[in-house]
Amino acid sequence: MKIYNTLSRRKEEFLPIEPGRIRMYVCGPTVYNLIHIGNARPMIVFDTFRRYMEYCGYEVTYVSNYTDVDDKIIRRAMEEGTDCATITRQCIADVEKDMADLNIEPASAHPRATEEIDGMIELIRNLVEHGHAYVAKDGTVYYDTASFAHYGELSHKNMDELQSGLRELKVSGEEDKRHPTDFVLWKPKKEGEPFWASPWCEGRPGWHTECAVMAPKYCGGRLDIHAGGEDLVFPHHENEIAQYEAAHHEHFANYWMHNAFININNKKMSKSLGNFFTVRDITARYDPMVLRFYMLSAHYRSPLNFSDELMESAKASLSRILTAIERLRELSGKLPERALNREEAAAVRQAEAEAERFREKMDDDLNTADAITAIFELVRLSNSAVREDSAEGLRHFLLGTLEQLNAVLGIRTERRPETLDSEIEALIEERQEARRGRDFARADAIRDQLLAMGIVLKDTREGVKWSRA
Repeated sequence: MKIYNTLSRRKEEFLPIEPGRIRMYVCGPTVYNLIHIGNARPMIVFDTFRRYMEYCGYEVTYVSNYTDVDDKIIRRAMEEGTDCATITRQCIADVEKDMADLNIEPASAHPRATEEIDGMIELIRNLVEHGHAYVAKDGTVYYDTASFAHYGELSHKNMDELQSGLRELKVSGEEDKRHPTDFVLWKPKKEGEPFWASPWCEGRPGWHTECAVMAPKYCGGRLDIHAGGEDLVFPHHENEIAQYEAAHHEHFANYWMHNAFININNKKMSKSLGNFFTVRDITARYDPMVLRFYMLSAHYRSPLNFSDELMESAKASLSRILTAIERLRELSGKLPERALNREEAAAVRQAEAEAERFREKMDDDLNTADAITAIFELVRLSNSAVREDSAEGLRHFLLGTLEQLNAVLGIRTERRPETLDSEIEALIEERQEARRGRDFARADAIRDQLLAMGIVLKDTREGVKWSRA
């Protein structure tokens, strides 16, 4: 397995700290609203990474946090006349529902920032005592970036350039900073905000501190892999490294993985542009597996463009895979139990080669886009090689391989049940009545009418089945 490491800017062979085990931490969402499709990309990508490494035999400790104290949460609570805990409780339930819909496995732990304040205070105390942080007159605690020689290495930013670029951005309340790049570890309380007692003042931690505490606590020490969206490289992950490594005198993570952004119709997603979509917006229109499949159809480090046309293409592509699997399942028990002939044995060898190609592509920095190509080759092979006189063993092998590789990608291979409106259901029933009355002209006319409405009918031994065109 080779992973592109943001820290070194190159692909590196993956060597875990402990043989056979992986400690992995993925930055989770700030829970103030429904998650959007940009939030969903790292969830899907790194859930797939976890699934693949488990498929390869690793035991994975996978931790992802919830930021449940933040300015946005506080603002929404004030607007709605409620408390932050009420907002975050509902939002976490919404996140978990969306994750379940997208077939994202629950993490080994989902720590919440508000439950880890004591650990953050201890980390900050350590940094102050060892000269990596300082206390301003109002009780604000800042991290002294000049005290950490490696600051800027993850983002590959030069300290002088950072200082120059941020000097003009100093805002009210930051006059006590020693350097423009210094960041807040602890901030004094404001009226109406949640707060905790600390040695410096009543207040709350800065955002960059929570993961530096929760990741090692719940993963069991320094990390094999720290992951998240590329927007977190600087300053969030840079600041996490500065805190953890100054306090613990060891590398925070051996590998840093970051997924690229999602654009909407080639434009940055933004509420002001009216192109902001939550996961719920999309899964109301599409099976959640279509969204997951679409996310995996591009390499995770490549920018991904989102549009109706591309989602329809993903829907059609996934449907090809599911249709092939359904056909193989329908043939169960209907094919002869006999030894494979030469042609069938060759088809098995070809399927094994495609499964190996799938693994090779996944080993190449989680190249799901090319791995999916191997699945389509298996679909083509199953459609051409499995006939009504084929050996049961061939069907069983191809079905098992397709199911296993789709499971690695987290793709459910059962279609989401769809409902029809009463008009369409009435037309299907009228067509069935016409067929029973041998009025085939009327039955064909209704079939054409339904097709024009986007409903495709298929007559089978088990009865009529329908799908959307």
